[in-house]
Amino acid sequence: MRSFVQTADAVAATAKKTEKSRLIVELFRSLPVPDAALAARFLSAQAFPRHDERTLGVGGAQLTRLIAELAGKSGENLWSDYRKHGDLGDMAEELLRESRKQGDLPLNEVARLFADLAAARAQVQKSERLVRAFARASAGDIKYIVKLITGDLRIGAKESLVEEAIAATYERPLAEVRRANMLTGDIGEVLTLAAENKLASAAVRLFHPLGFMLAAPVDTADELFDAALKEAETPALLVEEKYDGIRAQVHKSRDGKVKVFSRTLDEVVEFPELDQPLAALPGELILDGEILAWRGARPLPFTELQKRLGRKRVDMWMQHDLPVKFVAFDLLFQDGALLLDEPLTQRKIRLDKIFVGAADALRTTIPTECRSAQEVAQAFRKSLAAGHEGIVAKVAGSPYAPGRRGGFWFKLKEPFATLDVVITAVEYGHGRRHKVLSDYTFAVRNGDNLLNIGKAYSGLTDAEILEYTEYFLQHTIEDQGYRRIVEPNIVLEVAFNNIQKSSRHESGYALRFPRIVRLRADKPVSEIDTIATVAILFARQTQ
Repeated sequence: MRSFVQTADAVAATAKKTEKSRLIVELFRSLPVPDAALAARFLSAQAFPRHDERTLGVGGAQLTRLIAELAGKSGENLWSDYRKHGDLGDMAEELLRESRKQGDLPLNEVARLFADLAAARAQVQKSERLVRAFARASAGDIKYIVKLITGDLRIGAKESLVEEAIAATYERPLAEVRRANMLTGDIGEVLTLAAENKLASAAVRLFHPLGFMLAAPVDTADELFDAALKEAETPALLVEEKYDGIRAQVHKSRDGKVKVFSRTLDEVVEFPELDQPLAALPGELILDGEILAWRGARPLPFTELQKRLGRKRVDMWMQHDLPVKFVAFDLLFQDGALLLDEPLTQRKIRLDKIFVGAADALRTTIPTECRSAQEVAQAFRKSLAAGHEGIVAKVAGSPYAPGRRGGFWFKLKEPFATLDVVITAVEYGHGRRHKVLSDYTFAVRNGDNLLNIGKAYSGLTDAEILEYTEYFLQHTIEDQGYRRIVEPNIVLEVAFNNIQKSSRHESGYALRFPRIVRLRADKPVSEIDTIATVAILFARQTQ
């Protein structure tokens, strides 16, 4: 682990991408291939391969308690130590630097620790395993073990940089490395294949989810069409309604086995009634689509579908009360053939043939072909009028690029509404924002009272956040350490996708995907929106 720690520290210390890559290449060349494979996975901030569904199940509070005990600060408030770094791993290293100098865990023992943590059911068992490992580890080892548990190394080494380092280390084409990583979902396995010159043998595996292709957000039809022009001189765009459901990747074997994966590559189990219709589709398939709550001839808002999420057991009444459909819009694999490089139009033709005669719970999208910004705008207005949140436009001849955002797919949507709200509490951010108050809790009015309804993190510039950090420090009512209750003076306009019932806020509601549109210095707190307005909007979205 020592060489990994030294390399990761050096990577974090430089802003130059070429230097980061050089350091990682040197690390890979210095290690046996099995250890280099683990280093590649850990440098990508992964305890397990991306397709692996195991979770560590260790929270920040548990880690903080263990670090405090190791540092002899059990029972003390470590918030000031945390705020100094904004990262539990960095905090652990500083607190343990003097007492944990000589340890050095082998990389394979760190991998075994993660496997043991995932297998342990009780939190006390997880703590025991961590204590045993930390007893033999250096402060640097502990720092990166904690960072891997929390899921973010924060050293400026993304998985794409690790791919580049693998290509350089073993003198393999970068495109082949990236394709193998996309197919296997395991950067460690990719390093091993590169070392053995077997990248071409990487193949898609059913029930190992692929990364999802993502759409880049745009603000107007003109901007969308201009972006598409970069891919083709006279682009034909296939425009589809943007549904508000759960992105889902379906894997179906020839013998009828079905698994559904979410955008986070976790298995989705809340919709068992879809298994039989999907199993009846012909052949081996990997489909991309959306799961939607559906009643009659149209989909229901996400707030309705959300009632079914997180349920380990779904009774027949729930299935009847909130029926769902799977709407497919792409075909990635069919009967042994990977279709990612086929043009979208050809994949659509294959997809439509597969769904001929499919059960009522399944359907495909019916795109509109657009060749101008005016046609895109018309399709957008039609989608909004039909009750959808916008459109997704895709270049007709485009390939499917797992894990890629933009280039070929674009989304244009309109916020459900905006509200004028007032900031009531602020929190320190994380990472590079750990020294500024960047997370804002906001409220609406109920007579003379203020009721919190959400929290926003995005929409302001770094300069604005810094300016308002100074303001909030001077206008704090109650200092809670990481959080401050502040004087309710700053009015914001926030946009959001929809409203859902929630016990988290005293208003009884929560805004979904809130983002700051602008500061409203022109508006007094007495004129912000009310809880009555929220109730009206909540009722309207279900009509």
